[in-house]
Amino acid sequence: MSKPILIPGRDHPITITRSDAHVVVRAAGKVIADTRGPLELREASYPPVLYIPREDADMAQLERTAHASYCPYKGDASYYSIVGGVENAVWSYEAPYAAVEAIRGHLAFYPDRVEAIDVSL
Repeated sequence: MSKPILIPGRDHPITITRSDAHVVVRAAGKVIADTRGPLELREASYPPVLYIPREDADMAQLERTAHASYCPYKGDASYYSIVGGVENAVWSYEAPYAAVEAIRGHLAFYPDRVEAIDVSL
């Protein structure tokens, strides 16, 4: 059975914008990511999510898990745990749908599964 693919629109808007914010993610007592080029994804009525370029994350501190999820607007999400930290704390759309192609190569962190996500302008 194929998965439904939905296009963002008036009933379910998704916008992605580049942010000038400086974002530092800390977990398990370490800096996991540090970027000055995050993307901010706003989807419908959900809280905004910052997506951090992979090159600005310490991928050695992340371990891919078997967990996966599906969003009909974005595609299949892969998950990562923080080494010595919380399981499935990070997600990524490695092959996102065309409407959200900008988040390819980016990671998002669950705020309640890391020590801090510090954002400054």
